[in-house]
Amino acid sequence: MDFAGRSVVITGGATGIGFALAKRLGSVGARLLLCEPSEAKLAEAVAALDALDIEALPFAGDVTDPALVEALADAAWAAHGRADAIVANAGVGGGRASVIDTDPDAARALFEVNFWGVWNCIRTFGGRFRDEGLPSAIYATASENALFNALRTGGGAYVASKHAVLGLMDMLRNEAPAHVEVGVILPGWVKSDMTRHADAAMDADAFAARIVPQMEAGEFYLVSHPYNVVRMEERWAEVYAAFDCYAPRAPGDESMDVQLFVERMRRE
Repeated sequence: MDFAGRSVVITGGATGIGFALAKRLGSVGARLLLCEPSEAKLAEAVAALDALDIEALPFAGDVTDPALVEALADAAWAAHGRADAIVANAGVGGGRASVIDTDPDAARALFEVNFWGVWNCIRTFGGRFRDEGLPSAIYATASENALFNALRTGGGAYVASKHAVLGLMDMLRNEAPAHVEVGVILPGWVKSDMTRHADAAMDADAFAARIVPQMEAGEFYLVSHPYNVVRMEERWAEVYAAFDCYAPRAPGDESMDVQLFVERMRRE
């Protein structure tokens, strides 16, 4: 998508990755609407963008509330005539407890933001994009933790939520009409309010400088950290080894493939 003159809504847009994306998108001419629960952080972000001659409007709210996300969309349509893109970026971290010891209520609260918050944005903005029939885009922030577990232990709820976002977006890209672009943002370790030992993490502005050109190019996987491929290869080497040992390819095995079966049914 060419973002010049486009209206872009960014949730979690006042800090970290969201704010860095706002700066980068604003620098190429996007008109911004930032959603964030904290009015103070919103005011700081809008003032900082204004100092860079970037137009941004604030909207204080929580993406876990579907009615509020609907109001966010209404605000975009009222201010800019419509939204052209939504970046469902709002997210929270979690504790480092084991899966067994994680408090279920805390895990559900995390999923409300990281997964259902994304789904609320997809349903609200995606429905409008589909019905209007105009060039549009839906982006969601997952994580390198959607591809592998960055840490071997702890944080299972967070990792599961990001796996879920990737699965959701992968399904969406096959279902969305042709005029709606879909992309999933897969950050590695980026400096933000949630980052520990921030000196070792990628600068958020450097991250945005890598991601926005991929958004402009219409890519689905929006990637940043090259060493991720090492961890991905480790995971998939183990999976492939399991198949090689216990479920190797054999003549006729395509008969049990769901995609091929559905294609045959449609042809018939």
